[in-house]
Amino acid sequence: MSRVFCFIQHAEGKPDDSAAELLAAAAKINPVELPTAVVTGWGKDLDIVCEGLCACYREVWKITAEALVYPNAELVRKALAGVLPHGSILLVPHNHFGIDLSPGLSIKLDAAYVPDVVEIERSEEMALRLVRQEFGGQISAHVLCDISSGAVLNLRPGAFHPHAQAAAMGRVREWPVSLERPRRRYLSTVPAEAGDIDITKYKVLVSVGRGIQEKDNLALAEDLAEALGGAVSCSRPVVDAKWLDKSRQVGSSGKTVRPKVYLACGISGSFQHLAGIKGNPLIVAINKNPKAPIFRVAQIGIVDDLLEMLPVTAHVRQKRGVAAH
Repeated sequence: MSRVFCFIQHAEGKPDDSAAELLAAAAKINPVELPTAVVTGWGKDLDIVCEGLCACYREVWKITAEALVYPNAELVRKALAGVLPHGSILLVPHNHFGIDLSPGLSIKLDAAYVPDVVEIERSEEMALRLVRQEFGGQISAHVLCDISSGAVLNLRPGAFHPHAQAAAMGRVREWPVSLERPRRRYLSTVPAEAGDIDITKYKVLVSVGRGIQEKDNLALAEDLAEALGGAVSCSRPVVDAKWLDKSRQVGSSGKTVRPKVYLACGISGSFQHLAGIKGNPLIVAINKNPKAPIFRVAQIGIVDDLLEMLPVTAHVRQKRGVAAH
């Protein structure tokens, strides 16, 4: 079996939540041997991240160069291509950076490439059986991926649930690299506007999507969120319809949230939306479509009419002892 590597993104000395998801996916490919983490960057924050990853990865490859202090897919692609051995299987999150990085990297490595993987069914000697979704999650494509020359796989955020791992006590292996001047350079990071309510601060989110049908129905979600001590968030169609401000949007083009409970109401569950949900919360999904992608990641799924399910505020208030206004 080819050696499995996980590309770990990080910021301010902390690995991205996808590190645990990639570890869970790697166990489906090779349940016997722990994967190797690959981290790029520069400085003390990189050192802190690598030391922390040793607790769950057998080995951490620290690829370091001053030019990698800011994320730049062009430079990371060159660095990884010069370090990864032929025939490697590299797992990368299917987010904006991973989508930028992976296709060109697979060409440099002469490896197969499969984007937006939501499930790894089983592995064979020189092939992987993968599942990816197309047409907004309406079709599941089963792919037989030839890994004889290696593979680069983009894994959908939230599709692989982290699970408890035995302590790895891995070691850090440093790979200094020399990089040429890139054709593009990092300018700045622009933080999202805070808005009237900062949804990143709430432990409970009642999130609405296209299934809410019309703006007036948002009152049902707002009442339930208030009863639960949470806030209302949404997916992109609700923002596009101008029913809620963009500051309420969860997803790759919105905000990243880490609630304890995420109630997805009438949300299909595109990978762009799921990319904004971190921290492995309890996801409760309500949708009339039993094949909606959101049910793949939800711990509790309810196939029913959203507008009939939401008016439970009075019962919630009674259970929690919260007085109505």
